[in-house]
Amino acid sequence: MSELKNRLRTDLTAAMKARDTLTTATLRLALAAITTAEVAGTEAKELSDDQVVAVLQKEVRKRGEAAEAFAGAGRAEQAAKERAEADVLSAYLPTALTDDEVAELVRSAIDSVAAATGTAPTMRQMGLVIKDVQSKAQGRADGSRVAAAVKLALGAGG
Repeated sequence: MSELKNRLRTDLTAAMKARDTLTTATLRLALAAITTAEVAGTEAKELSDDQVVAVLQKEVRKRGEAAEAFAGAGRAEQAAKERAEADVLSAYLPTALTDDEVAELVRSAIDSVAAATGTAPTMRQMGLVIKDVQSKAQGRADGSRVAAAVKLALGAGG
């Protein structure tokens, strides 16, 4: 079992004993999402810590989108609950990269793609640059942030 999944289970037990309903419900939902990911596909598998982080990031993103939808519909109480759940799950995620760190990874990726192709990358090679940055960021930067930084760098540079 992955270390992160084990930590989630341990924290769930502690939250249940402390009668922390928000954390208990949130961790139960997160563990259910992890289990669903494990049994998805043709055969069951044990998720690695990186895969568990990916599932948790997806859950945090869902909570954020739901909070925006509820806030837009005038349901502030439900939006606050979704944000609180996202905060609980965010505690289990690696520290997010700053904009400067993302920009540095983008510069590094552009240099490596340029070295591999022999020319400076253009918007056509944007996918290669994003893929390189994502592999180095290891889930610590949202895909939309990476894409925006790459677009800005390629647009300014090419």
